[in-house]
Amino acid sequence: MLQQLNPKNENLIVYVDGTLVHRDDAKVSVFDSVVQGGDAVWEGIRVYDGRIFHLEQHLERLQLSAHALDFKAIPDNDFITDAIFQTLKANQMRDGVHIRLTLTRGRKITSGMDPRLNQYGCTLIVLAEFKPPVYPPSIKLATSSTRRNSPMHLDSKIHHNNLLNNILAKIEANYAGADAGLMLDTDGYIAEANGVNVFCIHRGVVYTPHADYCLPGITRRTILRLCKENNIPHAEKRLSLTEFYTADEVFTTGTMGELTRVESIDGRNIINRSGEQLLEKISAHFRALTEVEGVKIPAF
Repeated sequence: MLQQLNPKNENLIVYVDGTLVHRDDAKVSVFDSVVQGGDAVWEGIRVYDGRIFHLEQHLERLQLSAHALDFKAIPDNDFITDAIFQTLKANQMRDGVHIRLTLTRGRKITSGMDPRLNQYGCTLIVLAEFKPPVYPPSIKLATSSTRRNSPMHLDSKIHHNNLLNNILAKIEANYAGADAGLMLDTDGYIAEANGVNVFCIHRGVVYTPHADYCLPGITRRTILRLCKENNIPHAEKRLSLTEFYTADEVFTTGTMGELTRVESIDGRNIINRSGEQLLEKISAHFRALTEVEGVKIPAF
């Protein structure tokens, strides 16, 4: 599932700090906080048939993450939305698009860790690509020895750019021949995969870990909402690795990959002993939602 360059993206126009430039010229300063310390927040957003899916929720999380990190001069949602519209228009994009929205603390007057050195305001980057869901129909997971950070360390409720914790888990998965690393919390319970939230289904009930050690993803929230609206039994609880090994179905959720079936974990195949295809029903509800919800992109 290694992504390849899509020829449609060879001449992308990228929004960087108020300017639209070709992807080859899209750069930030060496003094920018994202370069100096991974000091930035980000969102992944999808575009379906002329609509930006869950834009308001993504912008709310971006604003809250930036506020938690004490960013100054944060651009408001209208400004950010306009930058997104400009980028989509410049690339003539209306469908099958993934947007990587990044907000850094901005440039520093000199190298250093102190945020008081940031005196130019935030840097906003809008990178939109033609990109369908990146996962194949089913994936393999391998449990990582790298534990997901707890709120005692770097709170996962902040959607930050310091992703080394997750990258180390992905490296382990690569060497294990798996598609993603399954990360545990410090007590050994399931937290999430290195880039997606995880769910399991036991005897008709949909379970997902509490959002204590994991990012409470927007797609995750949507699945819980769809379960409630369609009377599908569901719960958040602490879940052990054994409960995932022995589940009827396991799947991941995230903007980049949407909903993806897990075929095995640590070499153990997920065997659907119930015979019920509940994941297919949930996926159908999700697809239907993407066809009607979202902020409309102005005509161009």
